Amino acid sequence: MGSLCVLVASVLWGTTGTAATFAPGVGPLAIGAVAMGVGGLLQALISAPRIAREAPGLRTQRGVVLVGAVSVAVYPLAFYSSMHLAGVAAGTVVSIGSAPLASALVERVVDGRRLTRRWMAGAALGLSGTVLLCVAEAANAHSGPGTRSAGATVLGVGLGLVAGVTYALYSWAAHRLISRGVTAGAAMGTVFGIGGLLLIPVLLATGGPLLQSWSNTAVGAYMALVPMFLGYVLFGWGLAHVPASTATTLSLLEPAVAAVLAVFVVGERLPVLGWAGIALVIGCLAVLTTFSRRSPGHAGCSGYGTARASLPRRAGRRPAAR
Repeated sequence: MGSLCVLVASVLWGTTGTAATFAPGVGPLAIGAVAMGVGGLLQALISAPRIAREAPGLRTQRGVVLVGAVSVAVYPLAFYSSMHLAGVAAGTVVSIGSAPLASALVERVVDGRRLTRRWMAGAALGLSGTVLLCVAEAANAHSGPGTRSAGATVLGVGLGLVAGVTYALYSWAAHRLISRGVTAGAAMGTVFGIGGLLLIPVLLATGGPLLQSWSNTAVGAYMALVPMFLGYVLFGWGLAHVPASTATTLSLLEPAVAAVLAVFVVGERLPVLGWAGIALVIGCLAVLTTFSRRSPGHAGCSGYGTARASLPRRAGRRPAAR
């Protein structure tokens, strides 16, 4: 199902903060540019035939494409800078935790979509969990020898909010294109390909350290190929079958994965409050992914080509589940 695609993508994204710790000499702008820039260009490359075939439809939606592409370019720079300034877990929690609210607001204002009780209950659990996780990580970070300044933390949180808004915007843009008849491959390839092109100057200006050692190069390659390329292929499949607000809420699994990996791989400590937050996030996912009554033919992670045939026909027949 579409939710499963988003959840798997979120697990992959949750590895990025831990992976970045293996390249401490590479700055956050370089990490963000190589991850989303190269990953976006790869998406455009594999989707080139579909993009060419659907170019007329994409041109009619050029405004939506532009909003999505600019958001794709801004998101990784804000996200990795937020983690660098506020800490891996706190930066991830703020960035991903703010996205569902931003996404719901965009859908409410632009699309007039009504928020269901099920979505609100899931979002309340997930956001409560992310707040607990953020508080636990902040307390943990400021109690050790390597404490961060208040100014850096505040700036990191601010950049995390920017990341959350841009994440919501490019998710909405991709879903809008798909819902208007563009296949998921063409929509994601176009939005992420243009966003990747916008990130190339940043990569050229800051990416020198990526070539200074094999470990740095390996981290850059992993970030581009696995969480960003493969992760967003799965995310595109998911967006073909669930609303953007549901997808961004399901992505609350990412900070939980990031926190667990930080404990078991990096060696960070997670207080009891943090584990309680993770439990609430899991509760959120359970609420949003519980089976609801749908037609038996509801498609899942079957590939980019299914989106055009299935989604427009269903969109007018039943409300999208949250």
